[in-house]
Amino acid sequence: MARSQREAFEPLSAADASNIAIDAPDQVNAFLMAGVLAPGGPASTDGTVDMAALRRLLSERLRAVPRMAQRVARRRSRLVWEPATLDLVRHVREVDPVEGLPGFERLCAALIVEPLATDHPLWEVLVAPGVAPSRSGIVVRIHHAMADGIAAVRLAQALLDPTPATSNREVMHPPQPGPALGNSPSRRAARAKLKTLVSAVQRTAAMFRTAVPRTSLLGPLGAIRTIAFADVELQPLAQGAASVGATLNDALLAAVGAGVRSALLDTGEDPPATLPVSVPVALPDRGGSGNAVGVMVVPLPMAEAATEVRLSEVAGLTRARKTDARSRGTLEITRMPLTARIFARFARHQRMVALFVTNVPGPRDSLSLGGAPLERIWPVTTLQGNVRVGVSALSYAGRLMCSIHGDAAGVDARRVAAGLQEEFARITGLAQAPKD
Repeated sequence: MARSQREAFEPLSAADASNIAIDAPDQVNAFLMAGVLAPGGPASTDGTVDMAALRRLLSERLRAVPRMAQRVARRRSRLVWEPATLDLVRHVREVDPVEGLPGFERLCAALIVEPLATDHPLWEVLVAPGVAPSRSGIVVRIHHAMADGIAAVRLAQALLDPTPATSNREVMHPPQPGPALGNSPSRRAARAKLKTLVSAVQRTAAMFRTAVPRTSLLGPLGAIRTIAFADVELQPLAQGAASVGATLNDALLAAVGAGVRSALLDTGEDPPATLPVSVPVALPDRGGSGNAVGVMVVPLPMAEAATEVRLSEVAGLTRARKTDARSRGTLEITRMPLTARIFARFARHQRMVALFVTNVPGPRDSLSLGGAPLERIWPVTTLQGNVRVGVSALSYAGRLMCSIHGDAAGVDARRVAAGLQEEFARITGLAQAPKD
């Protein structure tokens, strides 16, 4: 092999290779972002999109994102990124029209379990006419090997029109503590390695504890999924949360708890006192990997309670747990392909967490695609292991955009969304409630 060819290959980081290793036909490891395009640029007033114009536009934008023109290949015993010829007719295409927003939700539910072809770059952009009058839906899918969470949002944003300020970057990279005075670099490195080892042992052992009672929220994942969308104004929600000393993320978690509780009651299932929820927290980027997250586990209160009581309780739970999750960093066994594969197999039978909830800071300003305003954006993340419900949120142009992804054998995602929306309204109302 010529030297220039060898230099074109970039080994996957351990974290990115792990995301390839845990991909499975019934658990497609890809991030999905759904949006609604209003007329403008390639989007016509009749709700159609000029696909040739859209491909020309994206072809120009893709030059600034080299990863989008690479595919994963195996060279000897290693997975590498290698250059690939982009076929934009394949990667950017129109699908059959959908019947309004419910039809768009059904399309996303079908796509979330459709594997991305591994012999091509691991992404695609799909256009779905009919999501609303004079509107088309747009779906961007990106494999988690390319990026997770915030990094996936960044990649998707790179395809959109630039704006003066596109994201809340100050919350993407929390400041890290500096070195303690009087400590040599070697001693600090040794203590860091020891801390990582102890943390890994503690957290791995914790995975074998049973914290979740028997519930329909856990079980084998099937090929039929449900997805439902919800959204709320950011400022009133934040003000309502702040009235009891809670954050926006606390409000999301409290609303998720209320939504899941109502969905369980609808099925005739008694909610347990608490349900542990897995919540990613952002960490600094690690080298060339787009995957740098820690995890905190929050026992969501599920008993019937006033909104302000539930919200205050959640706020108290998250304060210390977020700091601890960031200090511990990632769960290192999930950043190596072999151990990630073992972990993924165990996760199909775990009883430590019952729900996934993620909240990614997004653009403050409205975005557009070639002049077509992007009116709505909903992030949708995959389900993993035996967890049958996941909630994803993204702040966008003054609104908190949420998606609920459920396995059809568990609770109905639409009922969770309805309960979530109702609790959002109650939290928003706290700011206007008279004080005693």
